Amino acid sequence: MSNYNTITVEELKSRLDAGERIHLIDVREDEEVAQGMIPGAVHLPLGQVPQQLGAIPKEEEVVFICRSGYRSDQACQYLASIGYKGVANMIGGMLAWNQLEP
Repeated sequence: MSNYNTITVEELKSRLDAGERIHLIDVREDEEVAQGMIPGAVHLPLGQVPQQLGAIPKEEEVVFICRSGYRSDQACQYLASIGYKGVANMIGGMLAWNQLEP
């Protein structure tokens, strides 16, 4: 089984609000990200991840985001299985993020 981290939306928001610079990759499809993304996130649809490995830091923390946490979990499993060290799945995805108080 592959090892990777998880992060809650509350923890991520707190770290971003504190000014921490975190690599964020949103693996949703174009029509989903058109409805809004976390500021600073990079859009990289899940299906393109294997072709875009060079765009993903291998040794640094990278938080993956999707609608509910399922596709970002798939991205984390895949990347951890090929040696990426800092991947983390945002639990609950944008559904949970959008429930946060402004």
